[in-house]
Amino acid sequence: MVGLGAIGTGIVVSLLRSGRTPLVFDVRPDAADGIEGISQQEASAAELARGCDVVLLAVFDEEQARHALAGPGGILAGALPGSIVVVLSTVPVAAVKEFHTMCAAHDVALLDCGVTPGDQAAHNGLVGLLGGPDHIVARALPVLKDFARAIVHCGPVGAGMTAKIARNLITYATWAAVDEAADLAVAGGVDLPTFLEALRETEAEHAQPLKMLEVRTFPVAVPQDRIANAINVATKDLDAATALAAARGVATPLTEAVKPLMGGVFAGRRPAARPI
Repeated sequence: MVGLGAIGTGIVVSLLRSGRTPLVFDVRPDAADGIEGISQQEASAAELARGCDVVLLAVFDEEQARHALAGPGGILAGALPGSIVVVLSTVPVAAVKEFHTMCAAHDVALLDCGVTPGDQAAHNGLVGLLGGPDHIVARALPVLKDFARAIVHCGPVGAGMTAKIARNLITYATWAAVDEAADLAVAGGVDLPTFLEALRETEAEHAQPLKMLEVRTFPVAVPQDRIANAINVATKDLDAATALAAARGVATPLTEAVKPLMGGVFAGRRPAARPI
């Protein structure tokens, strides 16, 4: 595993639970501290790749993924011919195609596998949306199934990330809609706990609208760096969606409308109650 953020660390925990002992690397030297069953990191991504036939890559964005693959001490500096790199990071589809070409030049296969929901990474609960040729997918599946609840093979290289980016639109648009709906409910004299109860009775429990409304109804102190990170993730993911739409000639007015709203959504703005 290259990258020990929340997703990468969670996947390592799930792999350990499944009986595997993954090699790990992160640019932060203390990133593996506290992961029970991992005694130390590898010296570099290249060193890790020398010992693996399947390399999982879970970093923040396209720039980090490119550096982890082809930068100094990167995966491709040590990857074994015939090995497989699985990109788990949500990156633009164009970047997936670029990474595929880079890997092919080193006789290394690449699969793209968008994963969700992130909070289930450490519980063998991720769903992987996978792109790549059948024969490469078949070789990687034993590893992927050891950390994921389900793997959906969406098509050739790029198809997994396409599905993940498209799915993200549903999530972010829903969050923005809930934020606006909460404003409307309060403006009309319905307090947030009552509105939340109404949604709980009309929506499946733990559906996305409920999660976001619960954040608004029962606010907790969220560190500014976590809010900033959430906004950065949303911006990155929505930028990937608009880039894909532009490349395919698809109009996405809702995506364009949602993008500037995400800062307020994650900041947990709470409207003042107004009389009816």
